[in-house]
Amino acid sequence: MANFLSIFTMRNLFVLSLALNLSLIMRGFYEGEKHAPHGFSAQKADSGLEKEAHATQRTLVSLSSYGQDDGEKLINLDHGDPTMYESYWQQMGEKTTLVIPGWQSMSYFSDVKNPCWFLEPEFAKQVVRLHNLVGNAVTEGRQIVVGTGSSQLFLAALYALAPKDASEPISVISAAPFYSSYPSMTDYLKSGLYKWAGDARSFDKEGPYIELVTSPNNPDGFVRHSMVNRTGGILVHDLAYYWPQYTPISSAADHDLTLFTVSKATGHAGTRIGWALVKDPEVAKKMIKFIELSTIGVSRDSQLRAARILEVMTNSSQNPGRPESSESFFKISYHLMAERWQLLREAVNGGRFFSLPDFQQGFCQFLNQVSQPQPAFAWLKCEDDSVEDCESLLRGHKILTRGGRSFGVGPKYVRVSMLDRDHNFNLFLKRLASIQT
Repeated sequence: MANFLSIFTMRNLFVLSLALNLSLIMRGFYEGEKHAPHGFSAQKADSGLEKEAHATQRTLVSLSSYGQDDGEKLINLDHGDPTMYESYWQQMGEKTTLVIPGWQSMSYFSDVKNPCWFLEPEFAKQVVRLHNLVGNAVTEGRQIVVGTGSSQLFLAALYALAPKDASEPISVISAAPFYSSYPSMTDYLKSGLYKWAGDARSFDKEGPYIELVTSPNNPDGFVRHSMVNRTGGILVHDLAYYWPQYTPISSAADHDLTLFTVSKATGHAGTRIGWALVKDPEVAKKMIKFIELSTIGVSRDSQLRAARILEVMTNSSQNPGRPESSESFFKISYHLMAERWQLLREAVNGGRFFSLPDFQQGFCQFLNQVSQPQPAFAWLKCEDDSVEDCESLLRGHKILTRGGRSFGVGPKYVRVSMLDRDHNFNLFLKRLASIQT
């Protein structure tokens, strides 16, 4: 028995030694990845120019490190899936970790004193903090309505704004190129309250209408304003991309009804949380009723996770002069978007096959500097006369994009996501350059 125990103890010590060594190796690897993920970096830089130069150098190195592209991998840049931000949130480690006990958030109700009774108070608090910091929207005198992404809020807004006693559905319009899902979402349920009526530029029907103003615009990235401006018109402003990494923040948006979403602000598309800032309490009540009838509120767990993420994002950007400002989400993501757009323009300017929009610079109140738009999507045009359908051309090179017809324009245009992971984005640049050779 003593010999057996002796052998058993030595065997356990040997296994324990292996486990400890392996854990140390993995910890070292993890720490290295944590402190220097590709694309995002928390290292301090002496100036914005140095940051951009370092970022460009990193990406150029990564482009060469991927080796030859055999052209077999399918690159899906059709959707705006914001996986580019994964590296930043990995770098933030446990700061955004949230533990929700099994007994918490069991009730349907978050705050019975709030007209939006399913709105988590902590989420509302962090939304206000974030807007006050960035300066991109007025929150005072607004009812915050939370939804399952901005898509549900868009439908809730149509329901709330459409007259209930009209003889025909109210027209819903947006200037082309418009967000590709507007027509299908508007007409999907074949509602008797509202109906898609196409391009706002050519809309000439008398009577009331709802105009959707997306700014910066999806897909082309330009700042938008109302196009029709007639009596009886109702405006819904979709400001999903009005954040410093995408466009200069010129002023706080002050509209009757404004839509935002976590997915485009932070990259957390899977959390499925959006919010509306609504000036008219009666419109807000109708939107809340729509959400109550369709989904009996909004996930409280998702709101709590979103609140933690917004809190960390706001804290990281709150004090520019402090050491932790090197982790600023908006500054780091701004430089990464600038890097990506610089590389894309270099690839496009390497030939005459494609073209991109040119944007005017503007002063960003949040970044306190002059910057130019660097949208979440590239609005790419095929300039070659022999190509009629740019989407089909790129699909032939196993690059999936969304063609211009989906946005109310011609097939010479495609929308390309700029928010995919580094590897896919770099392969896209390589293939784009090879098409022009």
